[in-house]
Amino acid sequence: MNYSEDASKQYHIQVGEGDVGKYVILPGDPKRCAKIAKYFDNAELMADSREYVTYTGYLEGVKVSVTSTGIGGPSASIAMEELVKSGADTFIRVGTCGGMQLDVKSGDLVIATGAIRMEGTSKEYAPIEFPAVADISIVNALIASAKEMKTDYHPGIVQCKDSFYGQHSPETMPVSYELLNKWEAWKRLGCLASEMESAALFIAASALHVRAGSVFLVVANQEREKEGLNNPVVHDTDMAVRTAVEALRRIIKEDMGKEK
Repeated sequence: MNYSEDASKQYHIQVGEGDVGKYVILPGDPKRCAKIAKYFDNAELMADSREYVTYTGYLEGVKVSVTSTGIGGPSASIAMEELVKSGADTFIRVGTCGGMQLDVKSGDLVIATGAIRMEGTSKEYAPIEFPAVADISIVNALIASAKEMKTDYHPGIVQCKDSFYGQHSPETMPVSYELLNKWEAWKRLGCLASEMESAALFIAASALHVRAGSVFLVVANQEREKEGLNNPVVHDTDMAVRTAVEALRRIIKEDMGKEK
């Protein structure tokens, strides 16, 4: 059932078939969409509804889009569901994260190969035993692009949660015993960073049989802060955006090569 006033548009994101490309970049913040769209050719604003802003343009002559998802798994999965219904099938999330390993420094990039499902959205798609993993072709394209950019990057597992303050002030929560113990476990297992959307996106992508990956700017690292190590707060996401855009170019070229 479509609850939209315009039956040709998806209810939440307000785009329809033909409004978006197969390839979509997914930032959280709607304000980042216009900045990302500047890397496209002939980008146009297609929709602005709730937390969902969409621009569509071209890379390598192929239609591509950027759609914001807001914060967290529920809104991110809604965006993916409705974008897939509108014709998209390849997604790269670009966002921010907090580092967890001491060598993951502010300003570095983290490329998620998989995500810890410590959130609720993915549980409504798949049993908890099913892993949240990124599409390997997207991971490889992101790594190749990060190398080309000569930026510091870390590929590996990220942790996804629903409560930002559960991460940053776990001792204040009634379930502090669980949050603190699990955080220590994630660190011991080599988890690189914490964020809020990848687990839901990877699992939704598996359910929808589409491709998804993620790249993040490390804003800061609370573990480095605890150890008294240098830990500036960095907000400029441009390198993560450029890495995602170049990765999309690679994927588009690979896909075009397969079609020949």
